[in-house]
Amino acid sequence: MTKSVTILGATGSIGTSTLDIIRHHHDKFKITALSANSNVQMLADLAKEFNAEVAAIADDALYADLVQALAGSRVKAVSGEAGLKEAANASADITVSAIVGAAGLRPTLEAIRQGGTIILANKECLVCAGELFHREVEASGATLLPADSEHNAIFQVFDEERADAVERIILTASGGPFLHTSVSELVAVTPAQAVAHPNWDMGAKISVDSATMMNKGLEVIEAYYLFPIEKSKIDVVIHPQSIIHSMVEYIDGSILAQMGAPDMRTPLAYCLGWPERIESNGQRLDFSTMNDLSFHSPDLEKFRCLGLAYQSLNEGGSAPTVLNAANEIAVDGFLKGKIGFLDIASVVETVLNNNDMKSPHSISSVFEIDRTARELATKVVNNLCA
Repeated sequence: MTKSVTILGATGSIGTSTLDIIRHHHDKFKITALSANSNVQMLADLAKEFNAEVAAIADDALYADLVQALAGSRVKAVSGEAGLKEAANASADITVSAIVGAAGLRPTLEAIRQGGTIILANKECLVCAGELFHREVEASGATLLPADSEHNAIFQVFDEERADAVERIILTASGGPFLHTSVSELVAVTPAQAVAHPNWDMGAKISVDSATMMNKGLEVIEAYYLFPIEKSKIDVVIHPQSIIHSMVEYIDGSILAQMGAPDMRTPLAYCLGWPERIESNGQRLDFSTMNDLSFHSPDLEKFRCLGLAYQSLNEGGSAPTVLNAANEIAVDGFLKGKIGFLDIASVVETVLNNNDMKSPHSISSVFEIDRTARELATKVVNNLCA
């Protein structure tokens, strides 16, 4: 049976990897809707290639450009928040949530309310509103599948029926481009250096998060909401080769690990085919060329953002939402040359330590907390670059 697919964030690395898989399984999937933030031409080209019903551009100012780019096709052009909502409400069998940042919260929530299967590649949904999203998933009967390579790895080896037998889950981290860089050397790091990840091809924001290890911190919070596990049983280990994507340790001492080449098509294919497996058209491991698999503990003095993520998870309430908002502002400030690389953690820490907001009880309150935290983070960034 052919399954319909909507991709929210179709022009990013997750979206294009998903479409690459679908190209090789055109008999199994059809595209219902695609969205993008601002890349009009690429969105239009993909919508026409895959005969999408709807193409949504997040920036309202680009609506006319999208209409023109889609001229002569049957694809419906929509824009802005209403357009993203229409794409999310397209009642596809599968919705891939790949919009980066807090901007992905509302459209992903809309998709969840339609039921079906949600392939979640947006960390912020669970980081900022984990309990709220869980309630909505339960109410709609939607199926939530993790697309991040680490959470997908855990999903593949976590025994849900015997969760009490799990001792801990172990998220692996590459350590990013600055694994062997001293703290003193990090002062002079440039945005170009920070986005040059050694193993993965990602967008600028996520690449910087990997360099600071905030990305792994967000994954720790996300793991808490994805799996029935205590906060204290979520560990992180540095694994520079990115071959073992994560592990689950059981009470008898057994450790189950999922391995694969660092290629997002592997976890995405697992989600698209679930509960069956389909070919990913991705890279394969060649064990004859693998000379070393190494592991060591992360340095929390060097990677302060990881420690701040653990702090926010333990505090709970509004803290994870604040953490994420402050980090997005700080990373943007770094990429624009306003602050230094080490200042990212300082901005987040200042905002997190000045947080006195209550736990979010609705999507509106999540965005109010997010807005307030961003305003404070912007002031901190401006003070640093004054």
